[in-house]
Parts: sequence; C-alpha cells; structure tokens
Amino acid sequence: MIRLLTPVQQAAARCPWMKRLVDNGQIYQPTAWSAQRAHGLLTSLPQLEECGLSVRVPDWWKARPRARVRVNIDRRDAVRMDTDAMLDFDVGVALGDRSLSAGEIEDLLAGDDGLVLLKGQWVEVDREKLQQALEHWRAVEKQARSGQISFIEGMRLLAGAPADLSLGPEIETEQVWMQVQAGSRLRELLAGLRNPGQLKTVDAGTALQATLRPYQREGVDWLRFLSGLGLGACLADDMGLGKTLQVLALMLSMRQGAAATQKPSLLVVPASLLGNWRSEAQRFAPTLKLQFLHPAECDADKLERIAGAPAAELQGVDLAVTTYSMLHRQAWLRDMGWHLVILDEAQAIKNAGTRQSKAVKQLSAHSRIALTGTPVENRLGDLWSLFDFLNPGLLGSASVFKSFVKQLEQREQVSYAPLRQLVSPYILRRMKTDRRVIADLPEKTETRCFCALSRTQARLYQQTVESMRVALASADGIARRGLVLQTLMRLKQICNHPSQRSGDGGYAAVDSGKFLRLAELCEELAERQERVLVFTQFREIIDPLVGHLAGVFQRPGLCLHGGTAVGARKAIVEHFQADGGPPFLVLSLKAGGTGLNLTAASQVIHFDRWWNPAVENQATDRAFRIGQKRPVLVHKFVTAGTIEERIDALIADKRKLADDILGADGEVNLTELADEQLLELVRLDVKRALM
Repeated sequence: MIRLLTPVQQAAARCPWMKRLVDNGQIYQPTAWSAQRAHGLLTSLPQLEECGLSVRVPDWWKARPRARVRVNIDRRDAVRMDTDAMLDFDVGVALGDRSLSAGEIEDLLAGDDGLVLLKGQWVEVDREKLQQALEHWRAVEKQARSGQISFIEGMRLLAGAPADLSLGPEIETEQVWMQVQAGSRLRELLAGLRNPGQLKTVDAGTALQATLRPYQREGVDWLRFLSGLGLGACLADDMGLGKTLQVLALMLSMRQGAAATQKPSLLVVPASLLGNWRSEAQRFAPTLKLQFLHPAECDADKLERIAGAPAAELQGVDLAVTTYSMLHRQAWLRDMGWHLVILDEAQAIKNAGTRQSKAVKQLSAHSRIALTGTPVENRLGDLWSLFDFLNPGLLGSASVFKSFVKQLEQREQVSYAPLRQLVSPYILRRMKTDRRVIADLPEKTETRCFCALSRTQARLYQQTVESMRVALASADGIARRGLVLQTLMRLKQICNHPSQRSGDGGYAAVDSGKFLRLAELCEELAERQERVLVFTQFREIIDPLVGHLAGVFQRPGLCLHGGTAVGARKAIVEHFQADGGPPFLVLSLKAGGTGLNLTAASQVIHFDRWWNPAVENQATDRAFRIGQKRPVLVHKFVTAGTIEERIDALIADKRKLADDILGADGEVNLTELADEQLLELVRLDVKRALM
C-alpha cells in the first residue's frame, strides 16, 4: 500500500493543488471541478507522469485546442511575383480553421484564463499572451500599406522573422498562441519553391544532347520557375552533380515557344573555367549560341566591336560568357540589360566589400542565378553577400543582418531556424551522399594519413615556435595579427619540407616525413595502376612534388596552378582524362580546386591542409563526381604532434554554424586566440612528431 501511495505523495510535493486534495482527503473520492481547476490538472500532466501516476484525459486535450492570433499573407490574382510584389495582409483570431468574429474575440479576452467553452468546444485560453500577440500583429497591420506588405516582408514573417529585420526578433509570445500562414495562392507558389518535384516539367527539346537524371530535371524545372517569377535562385548541388548541365538545359528550354527572349543572358565564371564551359556546351548543347567575352576565347577586334554596340553584336546570342575580372574592364557589361545573370563558383562574391563583388551586383537582369557547392564557407556574412546579389533586400543591409543574427544567437535557446526558413526557398541543395539523389555513384572514403617530422623539421619547427613566443610579448593589434599569420605560414611550410621554408631548392625526400609517406603511398598506387590527384596550397612546392612523384611512378606526370595559361588547362585535363594518361596530377588548391572534371583519378591526396573543409571538399570533388566509376579514397596528410594535428581536431568542432544553416563547413580563425591558447596550439609534441 505504501508503494502505491508513494507517487501520490511525490505529486503532492510538486503540485500545490494536489497537496490540498491529499490533505482534505478529496483525492480518494469523486469531486466536481470548475473548468479552471480542470485546466490546472491538465497542465500538470507532465509532473504527475514523472511522479509515476497514470492519468487518463479526454482525446480533445491531446491536440491542446487553442484560440490563436492568425496572420494570413497571400498574393493577389494576376499580380506578377517578384521581390517588388505586394501581398495581402490580414490579422484575426481563429479556432482551428474557423475565424472568430469581433464579438467572439471581445468575449474571449474578457473572460477567464484556462478552459473556455467556445462554440461547443473546450479551448485553452491565456488572455495575456493572446492579447499581447493580437496587439502586436494589429500594430504590424496598421503599419502595412492599405492592408498590403511587400513580398520580402511577407517572406520574413512566414519564416518567423520580423517584417523589418532592424527591429530584432519578434515578440517572445509563445508560438502556440499565434500562427503566421500563407494563403492558398501564395502557398501554391511556395510549394513550388520548396518542392521542385511538384513543378511542371519544362522541355529542353531535342537540342539537349544528354539524358537528365530525375534530380537534374527537377533542378531545371526549379530554376525555370524562379527565374520566371523574377526571383533569384541558388543552385547549391554538391560538386559533380551536374550544375553546368542543368544551366545549359535551362538555356535551351528558354528558347522554346512563348518563353523565348530577345535578350541574351550573361554567365560570369572564373577564368580557369572558360574552357570547361565551352567544352560542356559543345558536348551537351551544340546549338546554343555562346559568345565568349574574354581575350583567351575571343579576338581583340571582336571584343572591341561588341563593346561599341553590344545590343547589335549580341543579337541572337543565347549566352554571353565572361569572367569576374573582365567586369572591371568592360563597363558596358554593367550597363546592358540581361535576361539572366548567372554566376558560376558564386563563392567568389562571398566578401561583399571586394571590387568584383560590387561589380557583379551592379549587373542588371530580369533574374539572377548563383551556382556554388558551398553557399556558406566560413561565416554567415558569406550568405548575406550571396543573397544581396540574388534577392537584394531579403536579408536587409549588412549591418541590419549582422544585428539580426546576433539577436538570434542571444536568445535563451540559440536557433537559426528563422534565417534557415527565410533563405531555404531560394536554395536547392542535393548531396552525392544522398542515395535518393544518385544511387550509382561509388563510395568516397576519407582517411587521415599521419606523418612524422624529420629531425631537421622538428628543429626548425621548435625554433619558429620559440621566436613567436618571444615576439608575442611585445606585439599587438595589426602587428600581432601579421606575426601570427606569418608564423602559421612558416610552420605549414616546415611541415611540408624544410627546403620549402629555407628556399635552398634541395628537397631531399629523407628530410621530410610527408615526402617519405607520399612515396610509400604512391608506390602502392603505381603497382595497382591507379591515378592520383595531389593538392597543395603552395605554388613553390608543386615542381618538387612533380619531380618526386615522377621518380616513384617512373613516369612523368602533370601539374596545374595559377600560372598555367587558361588555354593550356583544357589540354592538361584532357591529357589526364585520356585512357593511359599520366599517373598523377599535382594541382594548387585554388587553381585546380573548382570546376574541373578529373574522374580518371580514384585517389586524392591533400598534401597540406587549407584548414577549411569546404575548400578541401571542392578539390576532392574533382574526382568524386558523376562519371566516376570507382570508389574514391581521400588521404589527408597530417603531421603528428604539430599544429596540423590540433587544427584537424578543431575543424570538426567548427562546423556547427554552417551545418545549422545549410550543411556546409566552417573555418578556424586563429589570429584572435589569446597568447596562451595560440602557443598551446602550435606546441611541438616531440614524442609524437619525430620519426
């Protein structure tokens, strides 16, 4: 009996109303309760169950019926949708799907809290919270222009953000007491943004010399849908899923029927990808008329004629192709009205203050498209800059956005959900690792390849750390930041090879643990006749690596870096991709990390680390992409006992920010660390480091 009564005693200790029932004995007999007392029982269910009591409640309570403030946002018929469109805005109070009259709302707010019988249904009411929510939204409605708000304001409200981001997060009233919803017409439009599979399939026609995979067809449909509305779209598919092909199919579809336009579209790419776009267009869309606006692909006289009369010279052109750097040199590109402006490798505008970012955002177009596998590389500022191009104003100004994010982070429970909901309709991201997207891509395996230091490396490393320790004592501000960056660069060079730091040109393999480990690994690959990509961030070590690997494979290889001529890059790629091609290709991470198709390699080696997984993943995906028939093995070289090993561990902890938004990766910022933290990070663990 005592065991049976123990839960009752525990519940009485936690719930005052339960204690009164126990004390007066009413707990053991049927008792008539008022609606308010019944509400007290119902809201105490979690505590009662935690004490071990089993309570049976009516089925209607499981749904917690409440009268809520309902905000309805909808589009008007026959109104063209873009970021300048106006939306209808209406505020009321509803019970389920039924709107309450003004009299019913007045009676509800004048009554008691707890349970109220309304229209034959028991509902839960908290007058204070309901009144607070109603006053807030009526104030927003009053500020609206003739019962309307802008498309941008409406999208913010539907995402759970304020209509004006500068005002900070919405009132802290619990969301259960209010509901912001899209009306039927706007809901249909948003469904198309969020669910490309439901869109009407567009036809690229027989001119497309490829069979699109289902996810690629959805991508084309989605791009066509958003561009038709005048909204910016970010195609953020994983590297190698065919973003180029989807854009070419989109361009062909725009030539079909009534959708045909006289205006050409503009594609902006890194210079290294000009040849890739020409090759892909010739292969998949040979009838598409392209005009390259770059000296590497077009003679100077032709460029001069186009600049003098662009409208006439580009008559009949489907897609003009230029580079980010050319935007500075040819002002007419910014004066021309384009149908679409498409950015490839759009992370090039992640820094809003750069000259090329400003030039890109001056381009005039009906709609804008960004292609990138990494919408967020390092900071949320990257995302703001991207959307400042795609849909200007959606995320407010840079300062307003920064303040808004800070307020989200200062909430009791940090959540980027409003930001995610705000940007997600304009971002389409599919991953190669998702078997629902592509089931026939082989596996990718990543492994850390730990390397030791030679004694020469260890001595130089320790000397460099000690020099920094002394210098930190008197350095501050910009000088300190410069000291830290310089030291980190020197430590990276030493971890690669002592000769890279000294510049003596020796590069003896025995002086570097990485060179020895690279030889061991590639000897095995040579026996298996597997081809390999080797990435490094340092231009000066590429030639020594090429010479070292040529000795291991007993065959010459190839290299590609920032100094490689644009025209030569295509030949290098084709040579490597050919049957029986060279066994290895050494690439600089920046020049060879994006846009290239290098599926002849099934092995990828990161000889040194960029310390940003997004950049490394881009490089890896030169091999791990559509067309790859074999499993891809990725080797990430890490020198044990050094800063490389500790940064490798830190990177895993820095991914949360971008993962919360888009599933991308973050970068470690070291210059802001305190002296003690920094010295601990670069400390040499001799026992682990030495060979």
